[in-house]
Amino acid sequence: KYTKFSIRYYWINPLHQKTSIYSRLENVAIPSGKENKTAVLSYDYRIMPLENTSSTGTYYCDVKWNDIQKMGKGVFVLARDTGYINTSYGWEILVTLTVLLAVLSITATALLLWKRKVLCPRRNQPNILRQKVETQLPSASPPPPSVYD
Repeated sequence: KYTKFSIRYYWINPLHQKTSIYSRLENVAIPSGKENKTAVLSYDYRIMPLENTSSTGTYYCDVKWNDIQKMGKGVFVLARDTGYINTSYGWEILVTLTVLLAVLSITATALLLWKRKVLCPRRNQPNILRQKVETQLPSASPPPPSVYD
């Protein structure tokens, strides 16, 4: 009863339409001494080549005996065009951000050092700004302490 069966391969596209790919009838002879025992037989079918990106979908097989039908779990296939490159910008963003932060850090450090040289002249040079402030203030009140001192 179970030696004659059909195998059918089909796929269901993203629009949930079923398309038959291949089917065949099998008639398996049972060796003597193996009657009334469970047997497992493998049938592979290779789909080559996929026509285009519209071949994307879930591919199934099913086996049908007289009164029983068994269906496989299915395999999802994603078909891509040739030359497709999966783009990932993770490294590019990380490198760009690191370079940007480094440039900003160097610029800020340079500005702080330049400003310090302008506001705090060397000790052996006369402090012209302080002398001008001291001459303008009345002699009764002492000058306020400098923040940079």
